[in-house]
Amino acid sequence: MTFKSTRNSFIIAVSVIGLLHTFFGISLGWLVLPSTVYLALIIYGSAIIQSNFHTHAYCHANISEKEIALSFDDGPNREYTPQVLSILAQHNAPATFFVIGKNIPGNESILKQIDTDGHSIGNHSHTHSFYVDFKSLQGFKNELNQTTESVFKVIGKRMKLFRPPYGVTTPNLAKASNSLNYSIIGWNIRSFDTTADTVQIITRRVQAQIKPGAIILFHDTSDKTIQVLKQTLNFAKENGYKIVSVERLLKIKAYE
Repeated sequence: MTFKSTRNSFIIAVSVIGLLHTFFGISLGWLVLPSTVYLALIIYGSAIIQSNFHTHAYCHANISEKEIALSFDDGPNREYTPQVLSILAQHNAPATFFVIGKNIPGNESILKQIDTDGHSIGNHSHTHSFYVDFKSLQGFKNELNQTTESVFKVIGKRMKLFRPPYGVTTPNLAKASNSLNYSIIGWNIRSFDTTADTVQIITRRVQAQIKPGAIILFHDTSDKTIQVLKQTLNFAKENGYKIVSVERLLKIKAYE
């Protein structure tokens, strides 16, 4: 199921109902059914990044080796990102940080430390605003380019990994990211570490889903994540899992 196939099916269904109305007099009220299904599929496909509805997204690796990747969204954060980096260093574990462009000013040293410590940096838009998904094609390009330039000025590398804000995809977002040669990165384990759930609940949720090729979504923006990360890394070690970078797991490039 893709946006193109869904749109074509909707057009066919509407055309059939139109013909049946013209030649057999059936009620145009039947248009409500395909319209409702179409809208539901659009909402589902846009909201669920794993559906690959608008464009392909890497959400896990099809491997049997016990390797997983850690990713952190919404930084750099002055309070919590350094703590995350410290814990990762203790476990010699790489990670990928999907940064928001507007959070970089004043936190350049943190961004530089992420790179110096051997972690990769991905694009998470410039504003991460609630209305970002309503932007035009050029608007999405601007979001990506602004963050790309901000990161380039600090570490001298141009990012090729992009995680859509909220994990929502749209036709314009897909066109913008594809035209700029970004690899879209999703996840198959969502920690929900920004919710009101306790550390214990979040930890159990993450650990119950860990399997070879998994990509875990965390946020380097809260104390709960710090606690969950510690337990997740211990669990991975105890169960023979190796932490690798997103780009190594997926065999793609993080930078140009």
